[in-house]
Amino acid sequence: MFFRPLPRFTLFCLPLFLALMALGFWQLHRLHWKLGLIGQMNAHLHAPALAFDQILKLPSPEREYRQVALEGQFQNDREAFVYATGDGGLPVYHVIVPFRLDDGDMLLIDRGIVPTKLKEPAARRAGILEGEQRISGVWRTPDAPGLFTPQPDIAQHVWYARDVRGIERALHLKLAAPVLVEAAAAPVRGGWPKGGQTVVQLRNEHLQYAITWFLLAASLVVVYFAYHRAQGRLGVRR
Repeated sequence: MFFRPLPRFTLFCLPLFLALMALGFWQLHRLHWKLGLIGQMNAHLHAPALAFDQILKLPSPEREYRQVALEGQFQNDREAFVYATGDGGLPVYHVIVPFRLDDGDMLLIDRGIVPTKLKEPAARRAGILEGEQRISGVWRTPDAPGLFTPQPDIAQHVWYARDVRGIERALHLKLAAPVLVEAAAAPVRGGWPKGGQTVVQLRNEHLQYAITWFLLAASLVVVYFAYHRAQGRLGVRR
C-alpha cells in the first residue's frame, strides 16, 4: 500500500475539511442550546402564574414566557395595532392596549388579533373591556424592529413590528417594563380580539444542518482519496 499526497491539493483540502467539521460541531452546540431554550420555555409556560411584583424580582431571562396575573383597567382610548398575518396568510392586526395596574404602573397588553375590517374599536365594541379587570397572559420581550421593517403609521397607530418603545413614545406612556403581556385565550363578547396568540414553537433544524456539514466533510475525504488514486498516488504495490 502506498500513498503520496499532493502537497498543493492537500493544503487546499485540509482547511476546507476542518472548516466543514467545525460547522458541524457548531450546529451540534446550537442544537443543545435550542433544546435547553425550548425546555425552559415549556417549564415557564406551565408554571403557576405570578403577580407583577413577583415577576419583577426574577432575572430578566427568567421572566420570558412566564404566566402573569394582573389586575387593573384597560386604557381603551389609546389602542395601537401591529400588522401581521394570520391563518392562511390573511392580514390581521394585533390589538395592543395600555393597562393601568391598580398600583398605577402601566403595561402593554396584546389582547390578540382582529381581521383588518375590525381594526376600529367601533366595529368590535362588544369586545372592549371596561372597568376593573383581572387578566392573565404571557410575559414577552419582543425583538426590536429590523433594518427592513417598514416605518409605523403614527397617525393611524399602526406598527409593523411589536416596537414596545416606539408605541410607548407615540402613546405618551411611561411603562413599568418594556414588555408585552400576551393575553391568554378567553371568551370575549363578539369574539374579537382573539387572545392566546403566543407562539411557543421554535424552529429546530440544527441536527439536519450538522448532518449536512458532516456529510460534506465525508464527501470531501472521498474526493480527496479518489483524486489521488486517479493520479497514481494511492494504491497497492505489487
